[in-house]
Amino acid sequence: MGPALAASLQLAGHRPVAVSAVSDASRRRAEQMLPEVPVVPPAEVLQRAELVLLTVPDDALPELVSGLAGTGAVRPGQLLVHTSGRYGTKVLDPALRAGALPLALHPAMTFTGTPVDVQRLAGCSFGVTAPEELRLAAEALVIEMGGEPEWIAEENRPLYHAALALGANHLVTLVAQSMELLRTAGVGAPDRMLGPLLGAALDNALRSGDAALTGPVARGDAGTVAAHITELRRHAPATVAGYLAMARATADRALAHGLLKPELAEDLLGVLADGAAAPENGEDR
Repeated sequence: MGPALAASLQLAGHRPVAVSAVSDASRRRAEQMLPEVPVVPPAEVLQRAELVLLTVPDDALPELVSGLAGTGAVRPGQLLVHTSGRYGTKVLDPALRAGALPLALHPAMTFTGTPVDVQRLAGCSFGVTAPEELRLAAEALVIEMGGEPEWIAEENRPLYHAALALGANHLVTLVAQSMELLRTAGVGAPDRMLGPLLGAALDNALRSGDAALTGPVARGDAGTVAAHITELRRHAPATVAGYLAMARATADRALAHGLLKPELAEDLLGVLADGAAAPENGEDR
C-alpha cells in the first residue's frame, strides 16, 4: 500500500524524499513504483519528511509509533498518517505528545504491489478519522490521491474494518473455493464461468441488498442443499463448515425479509442442523 499511496501523492505534486523497506519484496516494490527515492531506516524517513505515511500491518502499528516517538524521531508539526483500518488516531497518541499531527486514512481497496494500485485509487473510498482541526487536511490528502473521504468515528473503526474484511477478504476465500470445486467437477475455465455470475451477483447485491438473494437456500430447496452438503463432504470436506455457516446466515436473512417461506424454512434449517451434527470423515461421535 505504501508505494501506491506515495506514487499517487507524487502525481498530485508532492515530492517523495525517502522510503523505508525491510524485505526484498518491499524493496522491489519501492524501486518499481518510487524509482530514485532513497531507501532508509524509518527514523531517517521522519527526519526528511513533512508528511509521513505509516503503512504497516495493524498489529505492528502501536509498537512502531511508540518506538519512533521514543527515539525522538517525531518532529512538532509533522503530519503523521497511518493507513490501518482497525485504528483511529488514538494509536498515534505517543507521536501526538511529541507534537505530530495525527491522521488515520484507510483506503477501502485491495493492493497488489504493482502500478495498477495507483489507478485503483481513483474513486476509492477512504475511511478517515482525524481531529476536528485537521479534517480539511485529511480531506485534501484523500482527494489528492483520487479518493473519496468517508468519516469514521474513533470508536467505530474496529467495526468498520470488520465490515470490510467480511465483505472483501472472505470473498476471495469463497471464490477460490468455488473455483477449486468447479475444477473438480470438470470445468476447464472456472474463472470464465464465475466472472459474469459473480459480477451480476455483486451488482445486484449493491443495488438491492437482501432483495438480491437467490439460489436454493433463499428458495427453501432443502433437498438440493442436502445434496450439496453430501457432495462437499465427499470431495472437499474442509468447505462444509463455511457452506453451512453461510447457508444459515442466508436463510436467516431470506426469512427475515420475506423471501423464504416459513413452511419451507423448517425443513431447510433441519437439513443445515443435521449437516452441522454429522460426523466428519465417517467417524462416530
